[in-house]
Amino acid sequence: MLDQRRTTNILLLIIAIPLVFYLLKILSFIFIPLIFSMFIALLFLPLMRWLGRRNVPKYISIVIVLLLVAGGLKLGIELIQLSSKEILATKSEFFPKAEAKLADLRLYLSDSFGIEFEQDKNVLGQFFEKENLGTTIGFLRKFITMLLMTAFFVVLWLAESINVHKLLNNTILKQKHTSIKAFMKIEKDLIKFIKVKFLVSALTGLFTGLMCVFFDVSFPIFWGLFAFAINFVQMVGSFISVILLSIFAFVELDPTSTLLFFILSITLVQVIFGAILEPIFMGKSFSINIIAVLVMLMFWGFLWGIPGLIMAIPITVFVKIILEQFPSTKVIASLLSGKETQLEKL
Repeated sequence: MLDQRRTTNILLLIIAIPLVFYLLKILSFIFIPLIFSMFIALLFLPLMRWLGRRNVPKYISIVIVLLLVAGGLKLGIELIQLSSKEILATKSEFFPKAEAKLADLRLYLSDSFGIEFEQDKNVLGQFFEKENLGTTIGFLRKFITMLLMTAFFVVLWLAESINVHKLLNNTILKQKHTSIKAFMKIEKDLIKFIKVKFLVSALTGLFTGLMCVFFDVSFPIFWGLFAFAINFVQMVGSFISVILLSIFAFVELDPTSTLLFFILSITLVQVIFGAILEPIFMGKSFSINIIAVLVMLMFWGFLWGIPGLIMAIPITVFVKIILEQFPSTKVIASLLSGKETQLEKL
């Protein structure tokens, strides 16, 4: 009877897990802003508590948090506008130079490998044709909708209409002491991750922009913002940033030692901040196995695209902490961290 029940539970689990992932995929328009807003709310919970200890009404505290978030968005929009003005101001110099380099490259590929290109079209212009920009309005509409839903969920999290602690206590953990302990660890680790990731990404973007200025590469503000944003994608973002900027610099700089030193410089920036300083700031207790990071990036990227790539590591941390609370799943938590969990050492 016991074996039959166990077999039934395993079969139900096999059926339930794909169903859950299918729902996460289909209902991504709800789950993406919900999870993303949870991370934002966790980041501002200490400020909410600080304001609460000073008898500031909760609704005023929520307004203060929303104003801070809106201020950050406004700053980001202004930087994007500044970057756009920079690109528009210098496009007359850059695009002819890029066309000349691409024409030489096209000729080389045609002579050496027999690769043929359309001769009557501007190479760069093909990327800016109307039919290739037809999805822009749809993308903006989707982005604004996601932004508004995220703001709505942030208010619910901060107002405790959605309470993570009670949710854990009533569903997964079902023990008050354990749920409090798990929630405090989740809050502490995720806040630490978000703060460190934001700081490291900001420094990476700043020094990438400075390298562009030093080596006289066009659009330093744009490339600084790009390095800052793409750095939130763990591991993969650094490679994308270096590769794209190196290709761009090939157009700007002659293939001499200057180009080589520029590529080495931006690679060094990524290594110093991403591979050295970030693990130091995160601390040993926060470590996650590299293989687990790659698997989670692929999995959440497949489910939710770019938002999934950004949230893959915080979600993994959340799952790892939950798994550490149960003796039967501590082994999985150890595999995710690549070492013994803290609870096992105790």
